[in-house]
Amino acid sequence: MNNNNQQTFDAIIIGAGIAGMYQLLKLRELGFSVKVYETAGDVGGTWYWNRYPGCRFDSESYSYGYSFSKELLQEWDWSEHFSPQPETLRYLNRVADKFDLRKDIQFDSRVKKATYKEADTQWEVELEDGSSARAQFLISATGPLSAPQMPNIEGTDSYQGESFHTARWPRDPDGFGGSKAIDFKGKRVGVIGTGASGVQVIQEIAKTADELFVFQRHPNWCAPLKNGPVSAEEQAQIKASYPEILKRCSETFGSFLHSPDPRKAVETSAEDREALFEKLYGERGFGIALANFRDIMVDPKANVMVSEYIEKKIRQRVNDPLIADKLVPTNHGFGTRRVPLETHYYEVYNQANVTLVDLSETPIERVTPKGVQTTGQEYELDMLIYATGFDPVTGALNRIDISGLGGQKLKRKWADGPQTYLGMQAQGFPNLLTLVGPHNGATLCNIPRCIEQNVEWVSDLLDYMRNKELSYIEPTQQAENDWTEHVAETAARTLFPTADSWFMGVNTNNPERKPSFMLYAGGVPRYKAKCDEVAEKAYEGFVLK
Repeated sequence: MNNNNQQTFDAIIIGAGIAGMYQLLKLRELGFSVKVYETAGDVGGTWYWNRYPGCRFDSESYSYGYSFSKELLQEWDWSEHFSPQPETLRYLNRVADKFDLRKDIQFDSRVKKATYKEADTQWEVELEDGSSARAQFLISATGPLSAPQMPNIEGTDSYQGESFHTARWPRDPDGFGGSKAIDFKGKRVGVIGTGASGVQVIQEIAKTADELFVFQRHPNWCAPLKNGPVSAEEQAQIKASYPEILKRCSETFGSFLHSPDPRKAVETSAEDREALFEKLYGERGFGIALANFRDIMVDPKANVMVSEYIEKKIRQRVNDPLIADKLVPTNHGFGTRRVPLETHYYEVYNQANVTLVDLSETPIERVTPKGVQTTGQEYELDMLIYATGFDPVTGALNRIDISGLGGQKLKRKWADGPQTYLGMQAQGFPNLLTLVGPHNGATLCNIPRCIEQNVEWVSDLLDYMRNKELSYIEPTQQAENDWTEHVAETAARTLFPTADSWFMGVNTNNPERKPSFMLYAGGVPRYKAKCDEVAEKAYEGFVLK
């Protein structure tokens, strides 16, 4: 029964990151009553939580910010080509201030439970503090990488030194948006993990730590970021070029500024192949992965060619051939996992204060009160940093007790892999919409570009339903089956399924998770066209009533 003190809204949004902020703004503009619940103490989502030293974009800054406001585009200056976390968080705070978003956001409020009330066609949301609210629509904006995963290692609670997960780095109470100033000088520091966050934080700690021990499970293929300041001339050019920049992003596979070379590596001469690899390796950003030959992610022979080139670069940059051996991946090809972009990462291993601990040779047995015990020795540490990633894509939703029709649990439905329609809805969970969720075009993307597409599509849907006096939307079983099958078939035409990665929902610290492709590998233009077609056909594939 509805509690008389319980507030009711048209829509409840979970999360006040980039997606939740824009969804709030769009629905508010349409006249809907909206409430946002956010676990953190302020806006920013991933840029609120991930404040470890070295954290920054690997999308070009000017391709990342919101595009909905021309005024905002013109008044904000990006200081670097790849913005550092404090600047990005300042930007998102500017957006929250400019559009007065905080008045509809309740911070420090973790959603514990969400239950669909069939009799009322409403969702009831319960917070950790026991309070609750209702809404006709529940919109998740929880983010694909927002549920930190601690390592599955015995003894983590016993360690007596300082320890942090990169996604829960201590906040500076006096400094806006930045990390707490932690001095690594004179300290023995251990970092477990060498994914994107690990690579960024390792580069920074190596500058000042007395000793740095990098505990590497499996190496990743990393490529140079080539970051630098944005000059006044570049700033003016960027602001004058926003229509072209945004148009280009809308046309490329992943909504980045990079698009593939039309040639195939396997049909190109060795000399021309090397020339393109060399050019892209020397340029900024993800070009080495996204502007490369069009067959490197679909043809194993082409992938070997680019992998061998990157291997050669690693060996040129690392002085000790035995250490270089350990830094070259052998279990996946270049680009089949997320490619961390780095700044002098490989040179770190030439420093006398850095030790690479290869866990494939000497696995960690346990964390001890003093440090880390491997099968080889105990490493005594003053500080231990877990760069062990996330329970990806569905992790944040799985940590909420979500019940749909007949008490069906979303976590149980997705136990063997997500089943969705357009990555926006799951059958059996009416009026629940998932921004940047599994199987959604926004997950393998320059995320803000695709967030805007997601949010605008959802906003148009809710406006359409209001105008037609409809209160219920759910995909048909056939539509869900067809989309889920399409997602799997599209992934199977690529090399993504050949690697254990978060793209496949894999985190070695969560071994019970079955590999299943979590994203959408058909590209942004194709995804958007499908969403538009569904809307034009009166939301074909959905049951509306």
